[in-house]
Amino acid sequence: MTLQVVPVVTRAAALDDNTGQSGDCVRRSGVSPQHTPATKLWFGQVTNEPGFRSPPHHHGEAETGGYVLRGHGRIYFGEDYKEFVDMTAGDFVFVPPHMPHVEANMSTTEGLTWLTCRTPDNIVVNLPDVPDETLADYRRPE
Repeated sequence: MTLQVVPVVTRAAALDDNTGQSGDCVRRSGVSPQHTPATKLWFGQVTNEPGFRSPPHHHGEAETGGYVLRGHGRIYFGEDYKEFVDMTAGDFVFVPPHMPHVEANMSTTEGLTWLTCRTPDNIVVNLPDVPDETLADYRRPE
């Protein structure tokens, strides 16, 4: 007998934070192998409080797509994290597999919320941190 897989709804209040994390960048899964029948997809919400960022990390073999719901985000990448792309509400971003990067909320007063989708799962490989001063224009709340 074949087990039937049916649609699964994860309610907003039930998002699961039992997934890969990196510092002040908080990931909560909505669709993932951790709590749904999904086997090749991780889809969740990522938040950064005002002025907070992740440490450097990459997502292993996973391709990553993101969509900014609110706020001003920046992804630092490249040698010494000197390169960056900025995103605001309505923007999509693609981050290739194995690319070291830092995800930052560039506002010191407003939160940053985005949706992120990865395949095959939410792989998070944390790397040694870098001083805030090495990240162009980045600042924490005073």
